[in-house]
Amino acid sequence: MRHVIGLLGAALLLGVQGAPPASAAENGEWAVYPAASQLGSRPYFYLSADPGTTVTDKVTVANKTAAPLTFLLYGADAYNTERDGGFAVRTRQEKQTGAGAWITPDRDRVTVPPRSAVTVPYTLTVPADAEPGDHPGALVALDERIAAGGGSVALGVQRAVGARVYLRVGGPTVPALSVEDVTLEQDRPLVPGTGTSSAVVSYTLHNRGNVTLNPKVALKAQGLFGRTLLSRDLDRLPAELLPRQRIRLTERWAGSPQFDWGDVTLTATAKDVRESGRVSFLALPWLPVTVLAAGGAAGLLGLRIRRRRGHRGALST
Repeated sequence: MRHVIGLLGAALLLGVQGAPPASAAENGEWAVYPAASQLGSRPYFYLSADPGTTVTDKVTVANKTAAPLTFLLYGADAYNTERDGGFAVRTRQEKQTGAGAWITPDRDRVTVPPRSAVTVPYTLTVPADAEPGDHPGALVALDERIAAGGGSVALGVQRAVGARVYLRVGGPTVPALSVEDVTLEQDRPLVPGTGTSSAVVSYTLHNRGNVTLNPKVALKAQGLFGRTLLSRDLDRLPAELLPRQRIRLTERWAGSPQFDWGDVTLTATAKDVRESGRVSFLALPWLPVTVLAAGGAAGLLGLRIRRRRGHRGALST
């Protein structure tokens, strides 16, 4: 069976570090960018419109190869990937509900001659009942060719590159952010001092508002009596957290305590918002504690037996 998988070009998948690069979306063979006087001078579409209005613009598809290429053009909604929060867009087969559904190219299929470019007008019609705020998406050029994939299983690969669309619909903007489901998994040696310990802090970053946020997160761990065990700013974060998106992130804490009791607090900040999430932890050397508990239980049991024997001896006399 031959499977077709739509893969998005690297320009559509943004890593967790740094801001979006100010360059045209491309994969080395073709590029997609807003129509402008020169390649890359306008890397993204920045649009604003009120509900019930229509915006017109143009997208350019450039072919960098020595053979003609044919593409399918479509609008796509953007989202944050679960793996690292990177910027990604829906495939052509998925249902579009935001900017992807509102974008209509004049042509949905375009053939670009070798080493040349074709510019296609498009309209973006915002529904009258559209929610205010940010509606990120992309204009995607999907290569019609199906390339053979690697591996032992018959696999077809279809590639795409898209120019980002940052659309803001007029109306009230509400930034809102939360830190949810904070957990701590500890890995400690059975006997304190016989090895190193570590912990993994996991948390969900949730953009509950209607605008794109550029979050920052600070991690702080405190032990008994308020002692600061760890305090640092986290860097494995998405450059952009899109509206109504949530991502699950982890952070490793090397050298976590082997004997302590305290809290881990994650504080997320962005423009006009600041929220925290917390989890308590108890670090105990379980093997020594278990041995002591077993010894204590045995001692109590022996004491009770001696008392019973003493009580029986007193009755017999």
